[in-house]
Amino acid sequence: MESLSLLQLNKRIASLVMTPATSNIWVTAELSDVAVRGGHCYMELLQKDPASGATVAKARGAIWANQFVRIRSDFYAATGQDFCTGLKVMVRASVSMHPVYGMSLVINAVNPDYTMGDLLRRRNEMLARLKQEGILDLNRSLEFTEPTLRIAIISAEGAAGYGDFMNQIAGNPLHLRFSTRLFPAVMQGDKAAPTIISALEMIAMQQDDWDCVVIIRGGGATSDLLCFEDYNLAAHVAQFPLPVIVGIGHERDITILDYVACVRVKTPTAAAEWLISRGKASIYRLDLLGQQIANIAREHLSGCKEQLGLMEGRMPTLATSMIERAKAKIERHSLALQQIASRHIAPRMAALDTIESSLNVLTANAIQKRSARLDALAQMLDALSPQATLRRGYSITRVDGRIVTKASDIPSGTVMTTTLADGEITSVKQ
Repeated sequence: MESLSLLQLNKRIASLVMTPATSNIWVTAELSDVAVRGGHCYMELLQKDPASGATVAKARGAIWANQFVRIRSDFYAATGQDFCTGLKVMVRASVSMHPVYGMSLVINAVNPDYTMGDLLRRRNEMLARLKQEGILDLNRSLEFTEPTLRIAIISAEGAAGYGDFMNQIAGNPLHLRFSTRLFPAVMQGDKAAPTIISALEMIAMQQDDWDCVVIIRGGGATSDLLCFEDYNLAAHVAQFPLPVIVGIGHERDITILDYVACVRVKTPTAAAEWLISRGKASIYRLDLLGQQIANIAREHLSGCKEQLGLMEGRMPTLATSMIERAKAKIERHSLALQQIASRHIAPRMAALDTIESSLNVLTANAIQKRSARLDALAQMLDALSPQATLRRGYSITRVDGRIVTKASDIPSGTVMTTTLADGEITSVKQ
């Protein structure tokens, strides 16, 4: 039975796949596991299912050193970023079949327009979702407090951008006294979005202590900014209750945070300058307000002085005139009162005289009737009194001051006192 060696098989496969039909063809894929070794760039090229995200195709790719410097430089100049995992690319490649290392795609060109278009597409999709959920413009519609001096800062501790911001704030020529605190976060890589979100949540718990939030980082490769192209981070910034200032790159660097934050500036230094200029504007408005108050006060005092002068000249005649008018008014009221009294008091006095005469007669009659009744009652009382009873021949016998009504109640030898109409008799019972 005839057989092939493995080398012969691989050479036969190479002769089948390494044809003009598989040379210098444009392929779209997603980069993964990008690594530079010995001047060469190695990577995995992936195709994923848009619905599930599962990998449906994979191939090894390589850019040899004699091409890599040029391709890398052109791509960075066009996109501002380096090759990295997760980047969507369109590459021109030829199929290569190595007897030992197997099949791979040798890349000799990259179309930067495709990559830029994919990043823009993803960003537009996130912006459309934020708008559909009604949160895209929430933070941008917030008003800054006046003045804006209490600043919560999200940045990497020890980073140059944070140092530039603090130096600018501390050395401001207006000597504005800013109150700042750093809430540390990772500002590049996979940990950037979750740590920035954690810092925002910490600031939100003490939002009454701050006027605004500043998210800053220094310059760097544009690819380092891909970590900010995150929907959850953008949603947190868009819905944050305090105004957010973003300064995380250079003038040409734009991320989705620039579309949702209240203020977007170029760099950390520019963020500090924006806050200082706002403080300067507040001072100017205060000065202007003070001048307006002073002018209004002067005008008011001048008008008061004029009024006082007029009143001072009119006071002597005014007082005399008012007194005369008051006297005339009192006299009119006095005359009116006399007339009213004469019309009302005289009839009342006549009625009182009539009532007085009637009262004298009625009082005499009443007294006479009461005296006759009293005399009759006195005679009745006298007739019913004990003394009257004694005068009619009755007597009262007492033993030790108690009235005796029965003879059987008195033992023999008892001393008794008998009261008569004209005196008392003492006796002893036999």
